[in-house]
Amino acid sequence: MTDAAPAGAGAVVAVIVTHKRAQLLQKSLEAIAGQSRPVAGVVVVDNGADAETRAVVEASPLDTVYLPSRTNLGGAGGFALGFLTALSLGAEWIWCADDDGRPGGPDVLAVLLEEAGARQLAEVSPAVVDESDPRRLAFPLRRGLRWSGTVDDFGPEEFLPSYASLFNGALFRATTLRAVGVPDLRLFLRGDETEIHRRLQRSGLPFGTTMRAVYLHPQGGDEFVPILGGRLSAQYPGDVTKRFFTYRNRGYLMAQPGMRWLFPLELVRFGFFFLSRRDVRGLRDWLALTRAGRRERFRLPGDRG
Repeated sequence: MTDAAPAGAGAVVAVIVTHKRAQLLQKSLEAIAGQSRPVAGVVVVDNGADAETRAVVEASPLDTVYLPSRTNLGGAGGFALGFLTALSLGAEWIWCADDDGRPGGPDVLAVLLEEAGARQLAEVSPAVVDESDPRRLAFPLRRGLRWSGTVDDFGPEEFLPSYASLFNGALFRATTLRAVGVPDLRLFLRGDETEIHRRLQRSGLPFGTTMRAVYLHPQGGDEFVPILGGRLSAQYPGDVTKRFFTYRNRGYLMAQPGMRWLFPLELVRFGFFFLSRRDVRGLRDWLALTRAGRRERFRLPGDRG
């Protein structure tokens, strides 16, 4: 672990946001250290200033900048702090990760850089796959009306333009972040990656996902409950806190340019979802949280003032 040192020309700086998951962070750092294309350094934002996390960072052979935050900034605030720190170090590329994910092989970074150079991309992502079953996507991917759940639905060399599962292994040019900005602290968690995706789309910068590289992550598709015979799905996290941020932040996003067309569809989708389950209270909560997001009421549960 070192103080901030300037990065060299063409330098890649990885950014990891963590919160009291030291063992998972260790696996992520080990996978980054094992890349055939080495990183210039790693910025670790510790949302908790945890002693065990600090010990893992200090034991890493990587040139690491450790940023302990006594206030939990969430994923959004953590990545904002990490991205700005990497930019301040002079990074030309910023490779982002969470503490529960890691590159799926030693050549992931090399492949991402190769794809970005060959296609002149502002951002490029690997395919995010289930760590327990790497043939299965960690998040369902929709193309038109068709949902894909496995990597077998794609060619091994296929590139998916204008699609990216941020921030799981995403590689950004530094100039891209200067153009689209860093995540919005107010979102805390859930939806921050969708907001950056929205900004990327509106910027006109080229980006996408390559199936040549994979990033391992816990399965996240289980939150999406099929409706209408599987033709649609509704996101319903099992944890009440995750539902709070998912629905509130989604309300905010659907009020932003480029995503406003979604709200009428979501109203029908979630209305059907909750009423088909005879969950009137769930529908009321969804409406209230969505309304709060649309009005930019971003207080956290338990906040005063």
